[in-house]
Amino acid sequence: MSKNVYLAADFGGGSGRVIAGWLDQGRIVMEEVHRFGNRQVRLGDHVYWDFPALFEDMKAGLKKAAAKGYNVKSIGIDTWGVDFGLIDRDGQLLGNPVCYRDARTAGVPEEVAKIINPSAHYATTGIQVMEINTLSQLYSMKGSAQLDAAAHLLFMPDLFSYFLTGTINNEYSIASTSELLDARQRDWSWQTIDALGLPRHIFGPIVMPGTVRGKLRADIAEETGLGEVDVVAVGSHDTASAVAAVPAEEDGSLVAFLSSGTWSLLGVELAEPVLTEAARLAEFTNEGGVEGRIRFLQNITGLWILQRLMSEWKEQGEEQTFGELLPAAERAEITSLIPVADAAFMNPASMWQAICDYCEKTQQPVPQDKAEMTRCVLQSLAKKYQEAIAGANPLLPAPISRLHIIGGGSQNALLNQLTADALGVPVWAGPVEATAMGNILMQAKAAGEVRDIADLRSVVRNSVKPNVFEPK
Repeated sequence: MSKNVYLAADFGGGSGRVIAGWLDQGRIVMEEVHRFGNRQVRLGDHVYWDFPALFEDMKAGLKKAAAKGYNVKSIGIDTWGVDFGLIDRDGQLLGNPVCYRDARTAGVPEEVAKIINPSAHYATTGIQVMEINTLSQLYSMKGSAQLDAAAHLLFMPDLFSYFLTGTINNEYSIASTSELLDARQRDWSWQTIDALGLPRHIFGPIVMPGTVRGKLRADIAEETGLGEVDVVAVGSHDTASAVAAVPAEEDGSLVAFLSSGTWSLLGVELAEPVLTEAARLAEFTNEGGVEGRIRFLQNITGLWILQRLMSEWKEQGEEQTFGELLPAAERAEITSLIPVADAAFMNPASMWQAICDYCEKTQQPVPQDKAEMTRCVLQSLAKKYQEAIAGANPLLPAPISRLHIIGGGSQNALLNQLTADALGVPVWAGPVEATAMGNILMQAKAAGEVRDIADLRSVVRNSVKPNVFEPK
């Protein structure tokens, strides 16, 4: 007998996966169907994502699911934020999406600040101003042939959904990362769009997580072997799906989270945005979540720095695994700290050299080996988390008393302990697969198998046992 499953297509900056999931006696069970790489491609003057290859890889995963004999009930897609593709009037993609690490947005926030008062802008959108944001990317394209030819703007999960279904819409949580959404109204900020001279017509209808976006196009249904299957809008920003799967009790208390991966997204879940000047100056952002909730958080450079170091070591023939690095780093005694959010560590030619240069310039001990370098990076991250919590607490109804770390970084026991020590509160680590869980369980909610977010989180608690790190 075929198994009834939901499929999560989960795209990260370095890889993508298609995961099958189903409910079994109040627990979620998941199986990885297909995994594939993702990469940034430098071509001419820009850095792109290879969208056609990613779409083909996703279809390969859908085909594998069909070949396993699964009865697929629906498909949900989540990706990183801010990036997008443009569709022309004939429904065709105008070019590969440009990566947020591209240099085209350098200096754009300063230009925008001359047009829109930063305080008034934050009071509307509630989004931390960053060069990578969709607003900056679109503003950098003004007057370009591509933007002039565009009929629709589709964020990455919207883009995948469109080429699966033929239906055009923008999912709320991913749109909220753009710096172009009215945080209170949970719809486009036309005032912002008009002030910047961006074309209104490219912004489509907003759909909320749990909405059926459309059904597989006939050609996709036939090619994959899945037949007529719904594509559901989940928390399409990967962090929105991950936060949905935080295994916290729905008891009215704040849900504090750290989605730990290439980026660290640290914050709390609220019913309404915090749009004060104090929140803006503290560099907090209000992003959309499931059930219209707000993720009040800071975007912090996460394990990207360590990932870059590990890539450099691999290129030099000195590949290291976390299993080798972390025990050695735990024994290292270096005390040096780097400002992880500094532009010097955004995308340097050599991350090792950038860190050494900074430590030397600031008269701190320079890391001498991989263990010291790893310890330096991880304790710097923990320090940044401490600063973020200290900045958040005065803005919240009550101080954060426990932190849930979710995502791949929740497996990093040394970072978890350093974070607990720095914050002085318990850290609960897990689930690792929070994004896929949140994606699949929002599909189950759309299908009526899960009632609401409280029921969803109850399923997560039944399915995983977090590791608890007490501060020392």
